Amino acid sequence: MADCLFCKIAAGDIPSTKVYETEDVLAFRDINPQAPVHILVIPKTHIASAAEITPENAPLAAKCLEAAAVIAKQEKLESGFRLISNCGEDAGQTVKHLHFHILAGAKMGEKIL
Repeated sequence: MADCLFCKIAAGDIPSTKVYETEDVLAFRDINPQAPVHILVIPKTHIASAAEITPENAPLAAKCLEAAAVIAKQEKLESGFRLISNCGEDAGQTVKHLHFHILAGAKMGEKIL
């Protein structure tokens, strides 16, 4: 999508601090980190949110999850990490492009809210 922030980042039109990239997936450091480690994992193809995953595009979502596992090893997150995907306005999704937050580097409680 022409006006999608993450599509522009995936296309290289907006710079990012990349930590992982394949033909289908890009991961980069969040510019407003909510934890000492805060990485966003996105499919390069636009999918609005997890609510838009279909049998046709599900392999892209799976590749994002595979990437999260690789990144966790790469970043040495042996003691754990949180993986979050906000879906819709009420859940706090601000960029309408499927993305997964990898949060780590601090002890997190069991509660999410």
